[in-house]
Amino acid sequence: MTEFTRRHTLALMAGTLGSAACAHGNGETASGDSGDVPLKTLAAGKGIRFGTAMDAREIHQPDYVDIVLAECAIIVAENEHKMYTIQPTPEKMDWGPGDALVEFAKAHGLGMRGHTLLWQHPQWLPDWVNDTTFSSAVEAETLLRTYVQAVAARDAGFIYSWDVVNETIDPETGEIRETSLTRAMGPEVLDAAFHAAREAAPSATLAYNDYMSWEPSHEKHRSGVLRMLERLKRNDTPVDALGIQSHSNDAPPSAFTPTQQRIWRNFVDEAVGMGLEIYLTEFDVNDSMMAPGIAERDREIAAFTRDYLDMMFSYRETKDLLVWGLADHHSWLQGFKPREDGLPKRPTLYDSAYRAKPMREAVAAALRAAPVRS
Repeated sequence: MTEFTRRHTLALMAGTLGSAACAHGNGETASGDSGDVPLKTLAAGKGIRFGTAMDAREIHQPDYVDIVLAECAIIVAENEHKMYTIQPTPEKMDWGPGDALVEFAKAHGLGMRGHTLLWQHPQWLPDWVNDTTFSSAVEAETLLRTYVQAVAARDAGFIYSWDVVNETIDPETGEIRETSLTRAMGPEVLDAAFHAAREAAPSATLAYNDYMSWEPSHEKHRSGVLRMLERLKRNDTPVDALGIQSHSNDAPPSAFTPTQQRIWRNFVDEAVGMGLEIYLTEFDVNDSMMAPGIAERDREIAAFTRDYLDMMFSYRETKDLLVWGLADHHSWLQGFKPREDGLPKRPTLYDSAYRAKPMREAVAAALRAAPVRS
C-alpha cells in the first residue's frame, strides 16, 4: 500500500512540475526546482554519468545539439558502431559515421561509450556473416577477433566503455542465440569477443548489454542472462559490467508493482553479486499501452521513471544513465509497436517542440536523491 501511495503522489507532483516546463535549449528553466541545473551536473555530483544516444545526422541539428550539450556528459552511437554499418560487406570498412560522432564528442568535451562490437543476433549481423559457413572454429574466431580488435582499437583510450556483446539471449528460450559464429564456435564466441576487446582497448570497461527487464514476460530472459554471465565469470572472461537497456516495451508502467519490483531487485542483486558494474544504457518509456491523454501519460511515465531510477540508483554499482534519445520525435519508439490510436508517443524527457516534460524532472529528482558513489 505504501508503494502505491508514493507513486500516486509522485504522479501528482510530476503533473504540477510539468505545467511549468518550458524549452531548455534557450536557457530558460526546464522544469521544477532543478531546471536550471543540467542533468549531467546532478549526475556527476553522485558519481554517475548522464548522456544520450545520438546518430550522425543529429550532430547537424542545432536545436537538438543545444539540448544534448546542455544536459549530457556522454553520448553513445545509436547505430554507427554496429557491424552492419562498419562492415556491410567483407571488402568494405566504413568508419565515416562512427568517426563523425567521435569527433563531435571530442570537439564538445563529451565522453563516449561504444555500442556494440558484436550484436550476436542473426537479424542484425550483416548478410555476408550470416551466409558464411565456417570450415572451423579457428576460421570463425579469426574473423571475429580481427573485426572486434579493429573497431575497439580505433578509439581506444577515448571510448571508456564498450558493449562487447549485445542481445545474445533468446527471450523465448533463455539460451544463446544461434548464428553462423556459434555454429562454428559454440558459446565460446562470447568469450573470444571479450578477450579480443580487452586486448584492443585495455582501459575500457567491457559490458554485456541486453533488454531483459522487470516485465512479467521476461523471466526466461533474465534467467538466461544470469546463466550466461555466471559462465563468463567462471571462465575468467573479462566482463566488467551489465548493460541494462531499461526499455519497457512489453508491459505498461502500471505493471511495475511491488511484486515485480521485488523480482527485478533479485535479478539486479544477482548481477552485482558477480562483481559487475551496472550501466542503464537505453532508457525510455514506451506508452503504447497507455491511455491517450497527454497529461495522464506524462504523469504515469514520470512516476514510473522516479520509481525505477530510485531503485537502480540505490545500487552504488550503477554508474551510467543513458537515455535512448532526448526528444520524442528523435525516438526510435515512434516506429516500434505503434499506438493503436495512431497518436505520437511521448517516451523521452523532451517533447517534439523541445519542451522539458515531467519525465525530465523525475530523472532530476532521482539523481538528487541518489547516494554518492565513487
